[in-house]
Amino acid sequence: MKFISKLFIFIFLIGSVTNAQIHNPVTWSTSVEKINDSEFNLLITAGIEAGWHLYSQDVPEGGPIPTTIKIPVDDSKYQLIGSVQEGKGHEEYDNVFDMDIKYFESQAVFKQKIRLLSSEKLTINGVLEFMVCDDTNCLPPTEVDLTFEVEGLGAEPLSDEALTSTENSFLQQSNIADESEDQAKTISHEKIVGETKKEKRKSLWTLFILSFFAGFAALLTPCVFPMIPMTVSFFTKQSKTRAIGIRNAILYGASIVILYVFLGTVVTYFFGADSLNALSTNVWFNLLFFLLLVVFAVSFLGAFEITLPSSWGTKVDSQADRGGLIGIFFMALALAIVSFSCTGPIVGTALVAAAAQGGTAPIISMLGFSLAIALPFSLFAAFPGWMNSLPKSGGWLNTVKVFLGFLELALAFKFLSNADLVLQGHWLEREVFIAIWITIFGALALYLFGKIKLPHDSDLPFISVGRLSLGLIVMSFTIYMIPGLWGAPLKLISGFPPPMHYSESSYGVGYTKLSDGGAGSTLEIPEDAHLGPHDIISFYDYDKGMAYAKKVNKPVMIDFTGHACVNCRKMEERVWSDSRVLQVLKNDIVLISLYVDDKRTLPEEEHYTSAINGKKVTTIGKKWSEFQINKYKANAQPYYVLIDLEGNNLNAYSAYNPDIDTYLAWLQEGIGNFKE
Repeated sequence: MKFISKLFIFIFLIGSVTNAQIHNPVTWSTSVEKINDSEFNLLITAGIEAGWHLYSQDVPEGGPIPTTIKIPVDDSKYQLIGSVQEGKGHEEYDNVFDMDIKYFESQAVFKQKIRLLSSEKLTINGVLEFMVCDDTNCLPPTEVDLTFEVEGLGAEPLSDEALTSTENSFLQQSNIADESEDQAKTISHEKIVGETKKEKRKSLWTLFILSFFAGFAALLTPCVFPMIPMTVSFFTKQSKTRAIGIRNAILYGASIVILYVFLGTVVTYFFGADSLNALSTNVWFNLLFFLLLVVFAVSFLGAFEITLPSSWGTKVDSQADRGGLIGIFFMALALAIVSFSCTGPIVGTALVAAAAQGGTAPIISMLGFSLAIALPFSLFAAFPGWMNSLPKSGGWLNTVKVFLGFLELALAFKFLSNADLVLQGHWLEREVFIAIWITIFGALALYLFGKIKLPHDSDLPFISVGRLSLGLIVMSFTIYMIPGLWGAPLKLISGFPPPMHYSESSYGVGYTKLSDGGAGSTLEIPEDAHLGPHDIISFYDYDKGMAYAKKVNKPVMIDFTGHACVNCRKMEERVWSDSRVLQVLKNDIVLISLYVDDKRTLPEEEHYTSAINGKKVTTIGKKWSEFQINKYKANAQPYYVLIDLEGNNLNAYSAYNPDIDTYLAWLQEGIGNFKE
């Protein structure tokens, strides 16, 4: 079911930018390395997930929280020699904190040398605090307990002079970064790195499979499908033997893969890890992508065709006549150019999504996409008789293309909604968005039932069972969305429409509350407050929210969120909607929601210069983003903090956590600490 769910979303987004899971990107382990009978190294090793950075112990002021390791001193049992040493790491410019910072990737090893003063078996405990970030976000600072089991021969403590000499010698020998063989022998380092690579491979495999389905969809379009029998027939007839025909067709398929993988490589080169993800809340990016998808959709619906310059095709065709490997390669290039009107929109959307995931994802995406297109040419060349079982080219091919056009059009409005949410323009509120989707998918259902005919459609005397079945599914989905106009949560598509509170009425069309000027409730909203998700009273300003909390003597939950934050909406719709959680949020705390992507301008007298990067802070969102980074050394959303009336933390922080029971326990823990 999880894969089907991912596939459903991929059909809408073709690999949309999303990371809807709790991040736990660092695995810690400890071990002991023997130097001699009385001296040992306490080793602390971190296995770091790809794309994440663990920061050094030495970080400039105003940067992220450094890695801090505290091992208590026990003068009767052991002696610490020097400070904790760390590996070489990397020092580069950090986009989040706008400064040069030393960090570690993949693995980090920290080493503390000790001298035993007792021969008894010792258990040494310590505490480590760390913070981890990727190129766009930081996770909350986290503490880890450290435990070391050490047994050796006791020795006399070193004098201060000897301790200094030993420490200097230790520093000279502590080039930990180059000790890969020793590290591999401790605490199953290979297991840690292996698990990290396994998770990465799993994610890439999912992307590969979803891209393969996208390629299969492109294959079933009128620009590509009819070329299968034509091309295979050409190779089999022009080749002297059947074996040569099969070889040429296989080379043709391989050339298709090479072309698309090369395209993925180019995107990988220009768009490094997570570079496009930073644009996900950028207004102009969302507007541009909205317009592109509308153009793609209108093209798929038959208004016009997007084609590359005809001169390109002519030049490529002339090269294809040369024969041999070069000719076969240019024939594959000719296919890519000729079929661009169908494959271009799908490839473009897939590449944007894969580039947002970062790393080699665009290459993997294009490999899966191109294999789906290339395989039929090779298989049907090897077994020409199979082509007799292929469905005949006809109107059904255009149906596939139109179906994709409707999906592209529906997806386009998600990007327009993102821009509207960031700007808080209220042009595309929840009811309007849902009404547009109902219209689009309703029209798609009518098209599948044969009630709507588009320019390139052939006459349809009857509809097939498959088309009828698909039409029934789309119509059911359309009917499912209709109650959303009257306030239904629509959890199946949560995160796509604007949130419930971003609407003409929080209760849907035709119903308002007394506090909003309508009828149906006597709920009073405090001054400067608003009705947030599920009618939770929320303040959008920190100082005003804190003043109200002191007045009613309740703890405060700061909700660092964003208008275009999909995971924030999922928390609100799936976790906050639980009756137990909702009871707490409405009655036991004061909610302060700070939108870090609010583009509204601050009053001129509130403009100030950032202490992080020295730039002018002029928007409300930037103010709260700076507040989150400066106060809590984090830049991820959603991000929840429970504080008392003096601004002190009541418990640990909480981030995206779809587990209702865990989230409720976190709330109750903080409230309990407030009452003590």
